[in-house]
Amino acid sequence: MKQERALRTRQALIKSAATVFGRRGYAEATLNMISAGAGVTPGALHFHFENKAAVAAAVEAAAAGSLRTVAREVYARRTSALQALADSSLALAHALLSDVVARAGFQLGHEVLYPTVYDLREEWHAYVYRLLKEADAEDTLLPGLCRRHAAAMVVAATIGFELLGRDDPQWLSRRTLTGFWNVVLPCLADPEALRKLDL
Repeated sequence: MKQERALRTRQALIKSAATVFGRRGYAEATLNMISAGAGVTPGALHFHFENKAAVAAAVEAAAAGSLRTVAREVYARRTSALQALADSSLALAHALLSDVVARAGFQLGHEVLYPTVYDLREEWHAYVYRLLKEADAEDTLLPGLCRRHAAAMVVAATIGFELLGRDDPQWLSRRTLTGFWNVVLPCLADPEALRKLDL
């Protein structure tokens, strides 16, 4: 019972911190704002976290965990690497729209005064590159396509959507992402593979 209550308090603090970081940024966020948002005393916050950096690291860790879960779920039902790539970007956009912790995890990577612990953009880049490598092994990429350049293009665009989506959620909508892939996939996939992709 006590452990369950402590876990609920910790989760409430992480969610509150994500909300505060999202609204105020890391530099302006205070521990009092975070504890008040979670409905707990500053002392209860300090029981769980030593300082603001520790709270931010917990937000990043929670964001990384939820985004890895999303990626695993998409990957488990994949029909091809390119389909998984498009589906993963849609799932990532949905997570950023619906999950304040996922959004804050990405935002903390931009914060100058916060030494990021989990580089979510680099994780996304590695995942995109891995799927393009698998697509190459499946012979579904256009001949001669440079996987490194293709990964850079996809990551730059999708991270751009994440940034723009902070002010306008339409940038993270299914319609926007589907439009992006309708333009980009013909530059990546051979014609036969392209016909089998479902957006």
